[in-house]
Amino acid sequence: MLLMKLETKEKFCFLRLAHYLARIDSDYGEKEHEIIEEYCVEMGIENEEIFDVDNFDLQDTLKCFKSTKSKKIVMLELMILIHADDSFDFKEKELIEDINSTFGFSKRDMSYYSQWGKAVASLYEQGQLLIEED
Repeated sequence: MLLMKLETKEKFCFLRLAHYLARIDSDYGEKEHEIIEEYCVEMGIENEEIFDVDNFDLQDTLKCFKSTKSKKIVMLELMILIHADDSFDFKEKELIEDINSTFGFSKRDMSYYSQWGKAVASLYEQGQLLIEED
């Protein structure tokens, strides 16, 4: 819903960032895969199934997001991904803190973004259960 507001280049940067976040804890699970697929559908772009974590440059990727609005969208959507598996791993937390040190949001804002992401992840899971075929 929010990702459509990103510019084309930002969408591809976001996808790489999401892949990096999903793999940072060495546990790229089914829920994370589903959410990344949903991100791609929403943004109208192809998923990069092959992602090279070793060649990912966080700071270079974060430079793609120029406006405050884009940065907020990135943080909100990443929080959904973080909370998708009901586990906020230390490496994920560290990465979010690194991203925020570049973006510069307050601790209060980050708390709100995290709460929002947790709620959306929960609603997404509920929706998946409701549409599941018997």
